[in-house]
Amino acid sequence: ARAGRGWCQGLDIPNELFLTLGLVSLVENLLVVATILKNRNLHSPTYYFICCLAASDMLVSVSNLVVRLFMLLMEHGVLVIRASVIHHMDNVINMLICSSVVSSLSFLGVITVDRYITIFYALRYHSIMTQQRAMVTMASVWLASTVPSTIFITYYHNNAILLCLIGFFFFVLVLMLVLYIHMFALARHHLCSISSQQKQPTVYCGSSLKGAVTLTILLGVFFICWGPFFFHLILIVTCPTN
Repeated sequence: ARAGRGWCQGLDIPNELFLTLGLVSLVENLLVVATILKNRNLHSPTYYFICCLAASDMLVSVSNLVVRLFMLLMEHGVLVIRASVIHHMDNVINMLICSSVVSSLSFLGVITVDRYITIFYALRYHSIMTQQRAMVTMASVWLASTVPSTIFITYYHNNAILLCLIGFFFFVLVLMLVLYIHMFALARHHLCSISSQQKQPTVYCGSSLKGAVTLTILLGVFFICWGPFFFHLILIVTCPTN
């Protein structure tokens, strides 16, 4: 146990770095939201979902900026806050972060399902995904994200709560994996049919390879961005004392 504690050293990351990353993320997501709201051509369910995804990520950025700004001010003696106030602020910030995590994952799943409907039910898409259904979906996701975050912050010491959050992450990951692979398989089948008719196997192989690379990048970025956070939760459940 002593040897295990020896190599497990803390990594001190400057608050200035987190502050900079938070600002960059905030500006990027603000640009996405502003572009979708300003451009009338983007006023469709698909882009509404993307707008909500950007808003969810923006909540993480704002929460991060507030926390790091307060920590910097307290470190330099500019701001003095009582411990009880810090505790309440910490709970509020954690609830915002948890709510944004759940909503971000949910909207990633919704966007995947929306793309799936677009490809497999193209002729019926506008009758399936109406403006009203899109609004109801968005409202439901936001509401469903707020309630679990409150429960999570209240009972965060309970492993069952952490396991539910971890399970939700893997559910979204599997959902995206299955649906995108199915979509890729359909596109590959269409390319195969076209290439056999036109006798251009080179074009088919190149397009198929690009599709596979795009799919790998999409799922890889999703796992790289969210994986460390949920890996940390897994460690909390499996190794609570270390």
